[in-house]
Amino acid sequence: MNRKISILGAGSWGTALAILAARNGCRTLLWGHNPEHIAALAQDRQNKRYLPEITFPEALAVSDDLAEVAAFSDLLLVCVPSHAFKNTLIQLKPYTSERVKIALASKGFNPDDGSLLHKVVAQVFSEQTPAAIISGPTFAREVAIDLPTAITIASSQADFSMQLAGILHGGCFRTYTCPDMIGVEVGGAVKNVLAIAAGIADGIGFGANARAALITRGLHEIIRLGVKLGAKQETFMGLAGLGDLILTCTDNQSRNRRFGLALGLGKGGAMARQEINQEIEGISAAKQTFLLSRKYAIEMPITEQTYKVLYEDLAPLTAVQNLLAREQKAES
Repeated sequence: MNRKISILGAGSWGTALAILAARNGCRTLLWGHNPEHIAALAQDRQNKRYLPEITFPEALAVSDDLAEVAAFSDLLLVCVPSHAFKNTLIQLKPYTSERVKIALASKGFNPDDGSLLHKVVAQVFSEQTPAAIISGPTFAREVAIDLPTAITIASSQADFSMQLAGILHGGCFRTYTCPDMIGVEVGGAVKNVLAIAAGIADGIGFGANARAALITRGLHEIIRLGVKLGAKQETFMGLAGLGDLILTCTDNQSRNRRFGLALGLGKGGAMARQEINQEIEGISAAKQTFLLSRKYAIEMPITEQTYKVLYEDLAPLTAVQNLLAREQKAES
């Protein structure tokens, strides 16, 4: 019980990782920005809003105080939505020591400029601040109830990857390490865009053939962008690439897929958001991914059509017809 970790973000994923770490014998402090929500977690010893009926282990405590979180541990795992990531770090920095290490489980780009989130860590803290990324095919509830799961931990510093693996690996939860931070982060962000596209196709009523084709061609889009940004192509054949893409595109536990389904069924974006009532990272990621594809002149037709549905009011059926009407070409 001498190991400690602070986890920032008391949504479903942050809570699940906090339960996992505490279950593995690590003293864990879970932070959330809403005092009322944190008070409810402390009283109920569970997150009734996001993960009901899953009791917190004894080693898990909660707080809404960033100073307390930073003092508790120099190892900080940030699980807030990508749009709040930079601001959370800025608020946190005054309370941290020079020994701080930042891991992130947020999936998306910095909405200010489309930069990768581990670059934001370097910008807010320093280039020397150890950073790591946790990603892979995971639904929070399955992790919290201890169903078999495997993830990737990426860091340019192998000792940091192994430290995180030592905290999270155990029981039904397997961790794999990887040095390719760019690839792991790009895979985790862009798969949410493709999950919206897959949901749209299924909502319209297209079948398994279309879904499989979309996932496969979508993977090509992720690889093109990732390699251009400096990732290794083989990373996208792993858990943080293909694994996460398959999970998010095919299972209705995915908020991004459910959002796409609603659009395909003819519901408006506002109604779909209201029904889901949780962060849908793929909406912001679609804009940032599309802008990056334009910046680097990368062909990403599925991303482009998804962007137009979300930001230019293109009818979902028209978007699919645009994809089908493209010229015949060689697969690779």
